[in-house]
Amino acid sequence: MGLFTLIRHFKDMGITGPFTRWYDKNTRENRIAEMQFYAREVAGHVQEKAHILEVAPGPGYLSIELAKMGNYTIIGMDISADFVEIGKTNAARNNVAITFVQGNVSTMPFEENTFDFLVCSAAFKNFKEPVAALKEMHRVLKVGGIGLIIDMRRDATKEALQEEAAKISRSGFERMFMVQTFKGLCKYAYTKKEFEAMIKQTPFIKTEIKESNIGFYIYLYRQ
Repeated sequence: MGLFTLIRHFKDMGITGPFTRWYDKNTRENRIAEMQFYAREVAGHVQEKAHILEVAPGPGYLSIELAKMGNYTIIGMDISADFVEIGKTNAARNNVAITFVQGNVSTMPFEENTFDFLVCSAAFKNFKEPVAALKEMHRVLKVGGIGLIIDMRRDATKEALQEEAAKISRSGFERMFMVQTFKGLCKYAYTKKEFEAMIKQTPFIKTEIKESNIGFYIYLYRQ
């Protein structure tokens, strides 16, 4: 059983141990500009005092950058207890107020109609029950709220993967490692048609899918 097959087999169990610390370090050193870009995208859709949920925030940098941009109530929910603790530490280090909690996207520990905006970056392909996750996103959003899923697409080209790896990896070895990681992750990402088919099984009626270099921006509108 290969690494990515193993990861897929144990979906929704959460990442723990040394990999969470490596992921935190790599994100902090190489991906803050990317997190800022995503945060600006979210900020462009919300007003002051909005309630925002980040699903699977990992070390929490997207939420941290978003918290710096406005007066929002932000919750980050991750299935990994280790990432929850890392997120808390990083938020305190950056002097921002974010609540990090442990939870599974398929059965989120929140009331209906709670959030004005929900964002999930680079994690949707890892969810064991993607349709259930989409239904839960609809449930916790307020009427008029927006969900945004940012993730890879399975048909991303080799050249595009190499280009993205170069953006977040400084050394040649690390860049090569990231290309191989991207290739492995792409196997479990979805196509546009697959996303559309999953969304049709949910209460979301109004959606918008925008393609990026190696992925999608999927907007889900709660009506």
